[in-house]
Amino acid sequence: MVKALLGGLNSISLPKVSHGQGCYVMDSTGKRYIDGSGGPAVFSLGHAHPEVNEAIKKQLDRIAHGYRYTFTSDPMIELTERIQQQCGPGFEHISYFCGGSEAIESALKIALQYHWAIGQKSRNRFIARDRSYHGNTLGALSVSGFAQRRKQYENSLIPCSFVSAANLYRPVVGGGEEALTDFLADELEQEILQLGAENVAAFIFEPVVGAAGGVVPAPESYPQKIREVCDRHGVLLISDEVMCGSGRCGHWRALEHYGGVRPDIMCIAKGLGGGYVPLGAVTFSDRIAQPIYEVDGELNTGHTFTGHTLACAAAAKVQEIVQRDGLVERVRAQGSSLIASLQAAVGDLEAVGDIRGRGHFVGVELVEDRDTRKPFDPDLRLADLIRARTLEAGLICYPVSGSVDGINGDVSIIAPPYIAGTSEFEEIAGKFETGLKIALADIKAY
Repeated sequence: MVKALLGGLNSISLPKVSHGQGCYVMDSTGKRYIDGSGGPAVFSLGHAHPEVNEAIKKQLDRIAHGYRYTFTSDPMIELTERIQQQCGPGFEHISYFCGGSEAIESALKIALQYHWAIGQKSRNRFIARDRSYHGNTLGALSVSGFAQRRKQYENSLIPCSFVSAANLYRPVVGGGEEALTDFLADELEQEILQLGAENVAAFIFEPVVGAAGGVVPAPESYPQKIREVCDRHGVLLISDEVMCGSGRCGHWRALEHYGGVRPDIMCIAKGLGGGYVPLGAVTFSDRIAQPIYEVDGELNTGHTFTGHTLACAAAAKVQEIVQRDGLVERVRAQGSSLIASLQAAVGDLEAVGDIRGRGHFVGVELVEDRDTRKPFDPDLRLADLIRARTLEAGLICYPVSGSVDGINGDVSIIAPPYIAGTSEFEEIAGKFETGLKIALADIKAY
């Protein structure tokens, strides 16, 4: 029965979407689903926001896109100003792309171009972390510690070194949070020294790991310590905030939570445009930009639809509403309530090992044994089964498999739109409880 259910979860048998409104999506049969994960943490304003739809229509009446090498545009200028307002100093330059993977690719290229421009051309290696995911293009996949998504392409990926995941629930060393953080910072430094600092371009990480780990916030002092390591060795720090940024974790920059640590390069997407028109961006400091512009005149990265006018118009309106309505502050204030709702609904289940997260970004990790934190057999495909059963219950959540080591580990991500509140949290928690219990019963674990 389980195999038949999961076997049916493909593009042919999935429900056909009809329309959406706010936190809800309807399929062609009239069934209504609460969007408990914002798709894959994308829909920051929910669906069919009338002001965003109107902004898109108005822009289409003018022009869909002015090609970036020919024109700039009011929407791009407005969006740039709004991002810079939210980020503050250190993010003076922004380049736009069609999504997160393109943004990561360009961040890697910007790091390489910077080192080339300052005469350190041997710096061409990247360091990333296990249990990380940075995108589906070959360059982004090369710096992703996500075995399930890399395995078919290993022979074609660029060289990358990996250090340990920063996971407090599954720490690589004992002794508590500070001991873990010190170990991870030292491990990064030793990897830089082993490769030769003169060969290392950048270290890339997610402040809150999304799709590979299942919402794993970094330890509190971790970003500052890796910032210091990178600075000691001239290595750039790239912050991947594609999934966790743009307000999702209760600060516009997820790294703001960590004492305002600033990366050299930051990637954003998903919540930036709220899913209305595909959009991603890379933002970086004057320190990175100046030598590039002095030597090369411009960034040597971009695509046909870079700075797409319609996408920028949609995102500018999304960000206007986010600022005007105080939605980032709302997300920060409500994060504990979302976790509390899930904790009340499923926290007592023996199979629930950890409920963690920040803002509207929460992961529920499932375990076969709470005491040992042993994961379920990966052949059970529990994360996918939970997704199927919660979908039947009228809830959209996001499954993560292989969260422990690339093979073992199941997590469900809950990431509702920023407009969600107490009543939506209770509905999400209730339907998640229903679907989870059925899924656990399917595998005889409840």
